Amino acid sequence: MASLQFWDYVVLVIILSVSSMIGIYYRLSGGKQKTTKEYLMADQSMSALPVSFSLMASFMSAVTLMGVSNESYHHGIMFCIINLAYVISTPIAAYLYLPVFYRMRTTSVYEYLERRFGHSTRLAASLAFSIQMILYMGIVLYAPALALEAVAGLNKFSAIVIIGLVCTFYSTIGGMKAVLITDVFQSLLMFAAIFSVIAVSAIKAGGMQAIWRAAVNTGRADIIEVSLDPTIRHTWWGLIVGGIITYMSLYCVNQTQIQRLLSVRSLKGAQAALWWNLPLLICLSFSTLFSGLAIYHYYRDCDPVKEGRISRGDQLMPLFALDTMGQYPGLCGLFVSGIFSASLSTVSSAVSSLAAVTVEDYIKPIYKMWFKRPMIETNTTLPSKFMAFIYGIVCVALAFGAGSLGGVLQASLTIFGVVGGPLLAIFTLGMFTVKANQRGVLLGLIIGLFFSFKIGFGGPKPPATTLPLSTESCRIITNETSLMTETLESQIDDSFFDTIVASTTMNTITDPSEKIEYFWLYRLSYLWLSVLGFIITFTTGYALSRLLEYFNLADNYQIYTDISRKIIDCDLFIPPLSQKLRTEVISEESDRLNWLIS
Repeated sequence: MASLQFWDYVVLVIILSVSSMIGIYYRLSGGKQKTTKEYLMADQSMSALPVSFSLMASFMSAVTLMGVSNESYHHGIMFCIINLAYVISTPIAAYLYLPVFYRMRTTSVYEYLERRFGHSTRLAASLAFSIQMILYMGIVLYAPALALEAVAGLNKFSAIVIIGLVCTFYSTIGGMKAVLITDVFQSLLMFAAIFSVIAVSAIKAGGMQAIWRAAVNTGRADIIEVSLDPTIRHTWWGLIVGGIITYMSLYCVNQTQIQRLLSVRSLKGAQAALWWNLPLLICLSFSTLFSGLAIYHYYRDCDPVKEGRISRGDQLMPLFALDTMGQYPGLCGLFVSGIFSASLSTVSSAVSSLAAVTVEDYIKPIYKMWFKRPMIETNTTLPSKFMAFIYGIVCVALAFGAGSLGGVLQASLTIFGVVGGPLLAIFTLGMFTVKANQRGVLLGLIIGLFFSFKIGFGGPKPPATTLPLSTESCRIITNETSLMTETLESQIDDSFFDTIVASTTMNTITDPSEKIEYFWLYRLSYLWLSVLGFIITFTTGYALSRLLEYFNLADNYQIYTDISRKIIDCDLFIPPLSQKLRTEVISEESDRLNWLIS
């Protein structure tokens, strides 16, 4: 099997060095990262374009680049329908949720939950987010390192250490400005990696028409599944509804994304960043899906997994790069740099957001409780940098431990669905309703998380079926090797295409003649995980809030700005509801004055 050459390593070293130099530049320029506002919020002085690239790169990790191509290779391009969900969700995020956070301009989005419900809700949501991101950081480093080691001979441990240390270095010393600018640079490398795969395949295939023709002939271009059955893996309804909830959980209320949006100079600029992010997301989605078709065309007569060259589908893209790009000096290195950059951008985003949450939600409250006074601004920068460094090291440690923990890989992806839906629900309860209260919301969150975890991690679950794959032109392999490969395929779920959610599968081998009955909820498409979590948390949270209020077991005093509880803090609600409440307050005040005059 081919391996990386000298010029490939040269390209890789240069690109990693550029990311590090960006961190050094922002450490030595401007305010030199001496204030928390500059370190965590980029002085709230960024323009829309770099932030839009960062929004895209924050969750488009190497798992996405390798996994989405694997998706279209094995299942076709039906996944492209999720882009409609992005189009529908962007105005919701830009004009309903974002203005609420922008009015507050807080470093941690969970401060909103404290103002709206109370400290307990803030702490519960913050802890859920922290666990979610810490688990995910491990897979973001481990998955690409494992794939590159398997096909390129690039030492897994070296890859983890290099990515982890470079990311920790520029994130710690350069702050949010360095993270945002390196995200732009790394986004371009991600696109370069994808386009290089498509270009090389098109050259070898004699044009893109041949690639598309092979996809059409094997059913990989079909996008006509419109069934309402939620157990079907991909349908228009599942992709649109599930995609909307998933997008909103990330771009409406997620600390990582909101922190970037709040670094923009104005609300209109932040909204523009969301709109610029949309074509970038769509372009990456379609190009990565097409790269999977390009890889399929190359291996259409000899599937590498069935042949035994690789053990899982997410190794297809790096294998293709090594098989086809070796004749172009440095091109394979550019591809590997794109994979590394995808991991760097995601990990740096997680490190920055976790540092912000830790300082704002944990360190500051503890300091205030211990010293009986709030922590002054000049004393918060050092803890922020220290926590960024610590989270970078934790990320590397988790990546090293991911291999021995086995199921944590799929579990850390599934947690995006099971945590994202309930977290979106409690923010939505706060912004869209006046009657929701802390006790009801907390009970709803607990119930929603319980059901989401039960459905997400419960099993056994049916394995995903793939489109036909051929081995007619493969080398002759032994029956033993063939059996080993088939066993690996039965044990590993290749639905490794979404950085946000994934479905876990049964990890035991069963007799093919034995018919297995799967519980209905475990047969649901992974796309409905976040939807169920959202619906259960929202409905139970609102119903319990009203019930507890009826029995005088909970109240809503946090939303009032006066002791008599007559003036509502309208800034806590989405603009239409906020405007309605303001109108009601003005009307009531006008009626009161008229009554006094009369």
